[in-house]
Amino acid sequence: MKKVSLLIPAYNEEASLPALYAELSRLMDSQSNYAWEILFINDGSRDNTLQTIKDLRAKDERVCFVDLSRNFGKEKAMLAGFDYATGDCVVVMDADLQHPPSVIPEMLAKWEEGYDDVYARRINRGKESWLRKRLSLAFYALLQRSAKFDMLPNVGDFRLLDRRCINVLRNLRENERYTKGLFAWMGFRKTSVDFEPAERVAGTSSWSMRSLIGLAVEGLVSFSTLPLRLITSLGLIVSLLSFLYAIYIFAKTLIWGDPVAGYPTLMLVMLFLGGVQLLSLGIIGEYLGRIFIETKNRPTYLARVYNDKLIENQIYEKK
Repeated sequence: MKKVSLLIPAYNEEASLPALYAELSRLMDSQSNYAWEILFINDGSRDNTLQTIKDLRAKDERVCFVDLSRNFGKEKAMLAGFDYATGDCVVVMDADLQHPPSVIPEMLAKWEEGYDDVYARRINRGKESWLRKRLSLAFYALLQRSAKFDMLPNVGDFRLLDRRCINVLRNLRENERYTKGLFAWMGFRKTSVDFEPAERVAGTSSWSMRSLIGLAVEGLVSFSTLPLRLITSLGLIVSLLSFLYAIYIFAKTLIWGDPVAGYPTLMLVMLFLGGVQLLSLGIIGEYLGRIFIETKNRPTYLARVYNDKLIENQIYEKK
């Protein structure tokens, strides 16, 4: 019998978990031709999320959990899930029921047809603000143009992954992670199912605009050198314009004898070039900072407990 792991990162989701478990329990009971595992990754929650998960495990042995030593972020929590999931396929989903479990049977049907990566594509973006929707679409359009593979706009983390995909993702240990890009980068046979995102059943999202912008920068820097190329192009354009302007000033002074432009022009040029230089250094710094972090070779995350057992060895291949 094939086994399906439901991978659910959870951060301060105490109020959502009972409703989520009820939905998943109905799903698992209706799909008795599969063995099931619900794998919660407690990402350093500050509420009673961990205790709620333990209570669920006490009444259902299909519930498993990994308790991380602190909050590492969703991207790294998903990697922990890839390391500890034991299923023949893994379904990644959120804990707030915005990813409806009713879509999972359709994903499983596609998987049985031979697809390795069945991703859920949003029909709409729910009740996001107008600005957030436009910024998201603009980011995906930019990333799509700059990356060398299809980045799949309007597709999030809700997807089914075959074991061969999980084995690949387990070996991609980079600390600065953009998992949506990794899903696209690894290839394999992909197909989609459509779904309409639901509203959160409880609580509030931990994704602020600042964290979303940070994730967008991570995605752009991790999978594209476009910012560096844009800075190179801007440098060439500024150099050319400066050269043409110098010729103009020289010719004007030589022919008409007009004085060289004074303080306002000089300050304008200095401020413009100074801004370009600072922008260039900032972009280069983003890349260098990531190189610096990766050279430390620290573990991507630290897990404290796996199913009530303290973890002694943090090497990911050994559970």
